[in-house]
Amino acid sequence: MFEHHTRRRFLLATGTLAAAGVSADALAQELAPTPACHDGDEPTQRQTEGPFFKPRSPQRSDLRESGGGVAVELTGLVLTRRCQPVPGALVDLWHADTRGEYDNSGFRFRGHQFTDPQGRYRFRTIRPPGYTGRTAHYHVKVQPKGGRVLTTQLYFPDEPGNSRDSVFRRELLVKLAQGTDGQARFDFVLDIR
Repeated sequence: MFEHHTRRRFLLATGTLAAAGVSADALAQELAPTPACHDGDEPTQRQTEGPFFKPRSPQRSDLRESGGGVAVELTGLVLTRRCQPVPGALVDLWHADTRGEYDNSGFRFRGHQFTDPQGRYRFRTIRPPGYTGRTAHYHVKVQPKGGRVLTTQLYFPDEPGNSRDSVFRRELLVKLAQGTDGQARFDFVLDIR
């Protein structure tokens, strides 16, 4: 049983890293799937969408805008509770700009895409700052074809504001690759078998 899960983790990690353009040398520092996906495990924790969601975001994977910011490439998988990939799932991401403000009149730092046949997604964006009352975070909605929407938020490890944010949950921390600039990973586990 252990060998089966180890092989599955390796295959999932290898596919995601290859999709993100990470070399074989980076496999030594592979990002562990988040949350860990074992058959029958708990789905990704739900959280509030917050007051700044806008429907009909543009379909795009590159959310970067002029104006700087620390670049982040967020990659991962959308999986069932049995660790099976969910192809064609909608992944909608939005977050604050470098000043900690949301674009409510346009679609800056907002976009969506659909997972590929292996359940993979990838966004190029920035690391948003924290703002009054909130630590740095991304907002995300994930929906399988014809299924229930998962609304949640993702957080960064070692962020000073985490301990002061009443919404923060450590189960929703992205994994950051060591030795690479801006490589983050989070695997969503949907409440489907």
